[in-house]
Amino acid sequence: MNIELVTPAATDRFGRRLAQVFEGYAGGAVITLAGELGAGKTALARATIQALGHVGPVVSPSYTLIESYELPGRRLHHLDLYRLADPEELEFLGIRDICLDSDLVLVEWADRGAGFLPATDLAITLEYLGSGRSAHLEACSATGRRLLAKLHDLTSCT
Repeated sequence: MNIELVTPAATDRFGRRLAQVFEGYAGGAVITLAGELGAGKTALARATIQALGHVGPVVSPSYTLIESYELPGRRLHHLDLYRLADPEELEFLGIRDICLDSDLVLVEWADRGAGFLPATDLAITLEYLGSGRSAHLEACSATGRRLLAKLHDLTSCT
């Protein structure tokens, strides 16, 4: 699935739409966000986290590597692994404490945590497209296929 994100407002709308996918969904999911620096990964994560009900600022985990949010009915973990020196550091950050049955996980620069991250359900790649961006979404599991189908239904309704 491909989505054009012509403006930053379009990225925010896409983040809100992504959050809608999780309405009524109690399970966990791992979503990776890939793309060059400045492609909009953190902006998309921020819009999604806020749309899921977080009140207050959403800070980039560029230096802390992980920020966790208590949302209505679930937890969300936002990881930014750009500065990760060694994937094994994820053990010290508590990667095994994440409840994959119910927690949502958004991971930027997931390739840097290879071998220590849980399996990806939905991979989102953001790319520059002229003065805007495009998002390519790929389901990587049965959960990812269900989420992508719901997102497709929501997107085609507007």
